[in-house]
Amino acid sequence: MKRVLQYECFWVAVFVTLILSISGITPVQAEEEKPSADLSVSFLSDYIWRGQELSRDSIVVQPSMTIGYKGFSANLWGNLDTDPYVSDGNSPSNWNETDITLAYSRSLGPVNARVGYIYYSLDGVDDSQEVFLGLGLNALLSPTLTVYREMDSYMHWYALLGVSHTFKITEAASLNLCASVSYLKSDDADEYPEIADGGVRTGNKFDNFHDGLISASLPISVAKYIIVTPSLSYVFPLSDDASDEMKFRSKTGSDDNYVYGGITASLTF
Repeated sequence: MKRVLQYECFWVAVFVTLILSISGITPVQAEEEKPSADLSVSFLSDYIWRGQELSRDSIVVQPSMTIGYKGFSANLWGNLDTDPYVSDGNSPSNWNETDITLAYSRSLGPVNARVGYIYYSLDGVDDSQEVFLGLGLNALLSPTLTVYREMDSYMHWYALLGVSHTFKITEAASLNLCASVSYLKSDDADEYPEIADGGVRTGNKFDNFHDGLISASLPISVAKYIIVTPSLSYVFPLSDDASDEMKFRSKTGSDDNYVYGGITASLTF
């Protein structure tokens, strides 16, 4: 397993290095700019991640801190479940996830490029690590394509294609509408299996379109550095395979779509 992980890390490093070289993404070329910081906390009615229901019937609190400088950024994010759902007699921890994300972003004419690394520290299951590459286009609907590669515990590829548009309402408020579709290709039939109708593993790896997302948010500037953002999201399966897999992973074993929302308060400077 360690040898496989070493090979994965090696080829990921080669891939990222080639992308950076081809794109001309180098720290020396970054324009002079001031450091930035963003502190936020979200209060949401549910925690849904890539179509997976990770909480139920409780409020989740998600603090986040991001520091950026010359295109580089570091983010620390966590999840606190105020009332963890108990289905198997165990008592899950309230604080169940801490993520660290390191990234570099660069604009290349109409294209925005971003590469990075994420470490997921998880309670009750194995930790996870990913690298990702994202490309966005400064055009109508601001299309973006981000590809994630899990390289530790749950071997898979996850590709996310998204579009968004912002409608300015007042000088202090705007409406953001977003939509995305995803494709999941598993390398591990145990961790990301194909699920048949009725919740039975087929023995095959999942390889199909996965979850879709439609969301709306309303950032409101309430002070010079403070923004309050109410939001509402809808997550749904994009294929029959995805529907069966999302039901399999849901807390009740029967849900494959979710509506959730909440509010985020941010301090940005």
